[in-house]
Amino acid sequence: MISNFHKVPDLKFDINKLRTALKQVLSKKSYDDAVGTKFIAGISLNQIPGDPDSIKGENVKGIYWTKPGSTGKEVIRAKKINESAYTEFVKDFEDTYFKEVYDTLSKKFKLGRVRILLKEPRSTLSWHRDPEPRLHIPIITNPGSIMVVEEIAKHLPADGCAWITNNTKYHNAFNGGEEDRIHLVACVLDYKFKN
Repeated sequence: MISNFHKVPDLKFDINKLRTALKQVLSKKSYDDAVGTKFIAGISLNQIPGDPDSIKGENVKGIYWTKPGSTGKEVIRAKKINESAYTEFVKDFEDTYFKEVYDTLSKKFKLGRVRILLKEPRSTLSWHRDPEPRLHIPIITNPGSIMVVEEIAKHLPADGCAWITNNTKYHNAFNGGEEDRIHLVACVLDYKFKN
């Protein structure tokens, strides 16, 4: 096991069904860019019960910490999200394989938001940390799509496997390839990395 990257044992999904489900979702909804935030785009698969606004705008993004200047001083960006309130699967997507994936993950982990996240070609996220670890299931990727947690860089293949990444440490993700990188990403509220 590479430190800060944990491949979940005995958990594998059908990559072809994941890609079919992605096409179904994209036929119904386009990516939300979190109120015009460059290089952040997602589609939420779950929401706060009865609250469709909980999956729009800045709710696609959520709070994070970053060090924007040369001083290395940490600052907070975006708004705090009550992850544990996201318990209702979005009805428009219930007829997709993502519902089965969500139900399976929900039996193994306490989940917050579950989103389909797009990283466009030749783009990167800021160097930042999040409140909790994240579970990734790559759906579309390329060899130039890399996640970096502290000093460790890793490509996560699109083979149906699930990975938990230690997003509580400083990290980023970049897509140095020429096609989209699309992952199903879930906030995992009950997972602790061993130090």
